[in-house]
Amino acid sequence: MEGSRQSRVEVMNRVLRSLTTESPDIQAAALVSEDGLLLASALPQHVEELRVGGMSATLLNLGARAATELGLGRPEQVLIKGSDGYAILTTASQGTVLLVLAGQHAKLGLVFLDMSRAVKEISKVL
Repeated sequence: MEGSRQSRVEVMNRVLRSLTTESPDIQAAALVSEDGLLLASALPQHVEELRVGGMSATLLNLGARAATELGLGRPEQVLIKGSDGYAILTTASQGTVLLVLAGQHAKLGLVFLDMSRAVKEISKVL
């Protein structure tokens, strides 16, 4: 690696770490391929990356099927609200999604804004 040049994975990991440290509402983040492969992550140590990847791919596929059946077009976002917080998937680029876990009192407008900024940074290296 030359001087300040970073690999694509390093850049994606940096963006995700920044997302989780600079946004008080975001607890974890991961970049996942449509087939469930974790490309980069900023997840707590107790979280199984393989499970996160698989669940993200499943949610994305279910969202796509529901959107098609309801005539909504290609899904741009899938949101799950649980009693303890949110899981939000948003399209990052063709074939990849950004998964964010946010607390139950998260300000979703700010979370969406931070996710949008992260997607712009990630799309530069994908």
